[in-house]
Amino acid sequence: MSFVLETSRELDRVERRVLGALRCVDATTSAPLRYALRIDAPAGARIQRNRSGLFVIQEWAPPVDHATAFLGPPPGPADMLSLTVGISDPTGHYLPRLVRVELPRDASPSGTALPGSLFRPLQVPMYPSCIGRLGPNWAALSLSVREIDGGEALGGVLLRVVSAGQVLARGLSDWRGEALVPVAGIPVTTGLAGPCDVITTQIEARVEAFADPAGVTRTPQADVIAGRAPPVRPLVDPVAIEAARARLPQASAVVGLVAGRTLHVSLGISLV
Repeated sequence: MSFVLETSRELDRVERRVLGALRCVDATTSAPLRYALRIDAPAGARIQRNRSGLFVIQEWAPPVDHATAFLGPPPGPADMLSLTVGISDPTGHYLPRLVRVELPRDASPSGTALPGSLFRPLQVPMYPSCIGRLGPNWAALSLSVREIDGGEALGGVLLRVVSAGQVLARGLSDWRGEALVPVAGIPVTTGLAGPCDVITTQIEARVEAFADPAGVTRTPQADVIAGRAPPVRPLVDPVAIEAARARLPQASAVVGLVAGRTLHVSLGISLV
């Protein structure tokens, strides 16, 4: 029996290069958001949503040889490039935000567990708007953020709820200076006197507000009352604001959080 070996020929080649991926999640529950969000990417970037709900970065124009970079050692800080995209919710349940992706990401198999790995989607928390949904046992902060001197509503302000040195929740203010910050995990203790007796547990916390003058919007109260939105809505990067919070205008207040209750708080920030 004899065999004839034929030389194989490449008829066509299909290559797919993935530079990274984004997974949008609910900021309170960390549950992935399955319905369609909108991605606004700069010219030269191509981002598509796959069946798993990930926004996959398939192409970006800046002159960097990603294929070569991914085959080599992990990139150093000097080799990193930032791709900034806007993410918004057409339904209005979540506020729009910016997110920055550092490229190229590490494609080495040994680094798959690291946050900068190509094989780990970048998790993007989406913060609820004032019409966002609340869980039955969540504490909630309904916040109003104003400029102290002129009284304008401040949009794009980062809000944090901190207790015992731990950040319990984050949020953003909309163009009206209003924000809804849900806080999950506040314990509810049932009393022993009867099945209907419930003792609510209150947790002391501090709500903090940080405003970046370069990105915050100011809307006069007359326009807020009349419902006249500014031509440009707040669009900020919460990660960048938090990283620079020590040098930004800020305000804070001490609050008591109780599961199942909504607390209204007003904060004034001086941008001067």
